[in-house]
Parts: sequence; structure tokens; C-alpha cells
Amino acid sequence: MNSKNLVRREKQTLKALETLEEDEEYNWKEVTLPSFIPVVPKPELDRETGERRRGRDIVVAIDHGPNSKHAFDWALIHLCRLADTIHLVHAILDMKNVLVYDTTEGLLEKLAVEALQVAMVKTVARIVQGDPGKVICREANRLKPAAVVMGTRGRGLIQSVLQGSVGEYCLHNCKVPVIIVPGKAESAPLM
Repeated sequence: MNSKNLVRREKQTLKALETLEEDEEYNWKEVTLPSFIPVVPKPELDRETGERRRGRDIVVAIDHGPNSKHAFDWALIHLCRLADTIHLVHAILDMKNVLVYDTTEGLLEKLAVEALQVAMVKTVARIVQGDPGKVICREANRLKPAAVVMGTRGRGLIQSVLQGSVGEYCLHNCKVPVIIVPGKAESAPLM
């Protein structure tokens, strides 16, 4: 690939990853989780202190890859407390693609059940239409969570630099801490 093509590709990537403006509309749907998963109530005020009484919100970016599941498991084991609420966020390009939407809905339901069984935390799941980096940052700005947890895509350094990385975009554009959990193969020692 010559240098002109690399520059053009880099400009296209940067244009695709521009920060989402506040007045832009975006399409999303809450996922209806199984009935035995507790519904997240609006926070109540503690009578004595007048402060909100609830745990933290934690956003976990989900896709269909194994590294995303590994990041979800990491968040349950290392980050979640009993009163926390996990917000599962999955970005899709087109809500009208019924096969992708149904598969994603099933995945989010399965993860919500697992979160309740493993860490006894409440779960909210949302499927949002749009570019993954923009979607994750928009949800993080809306929820103001304690952290955003996401996995890596498993691409090499050169491929990530040329094509852009959702994790890198979120690191630079989210206004909350972003935790990028490396995949199992990436975290293995180099011996």
C-alpha cells in the first residue's frame, strides 16, 4: 500500500471515529431481561443522610467475541460489588437486521443471568445502533459510571493503528475511567 492510500485510510478512520455531538439522535432499545432478574429501581434517598443509597454503575461493552466475554468475566470477579449495577452495551450497525438483533438479545440475556448467579448484581442491557466507539462513549456520558470495561479485538499493533481501535477511541473520548481487559492469549507471559 502506498503512502497516499495510508493517509486516505487514516483520514477515513478519523472521520468515522469523530466524537458524537450532543444534539445527534441515536437509535437504541432496552433488552427485556428474564423476569427473575431484579429490575433496577430509581435510587432512593437514605433517611438519615439524605444521600443516594445504591451501588455503582459499571458499563461493560459487549460483542460476540471471546475477548468481550473475558472482559465481562473479569468485571464480575474483580470489579463488581453486591449493590452495583452492570450496564451491558452492545452496538450494532442496523437495528433492522433481525438475525443480528435476536442473537445479540439472546447473548445479553444469558450474560444478565450469569451476572446475577455469579456476583448477585443487577443488570441493564441495551442494544444501540451506531459506531461502537461513539455508542460506548455516549452511554458512558449518559450514565456517568464508575468505569467502562471492554475487551480487545485481538488484532496486532499495526492492524489497530491502521484500522483504528474502539478501545483507543474510548480511552481518548470517554470522560470516565476505561478499563481494557486483554484477551487470555495476550495476557500470557512471553516465555
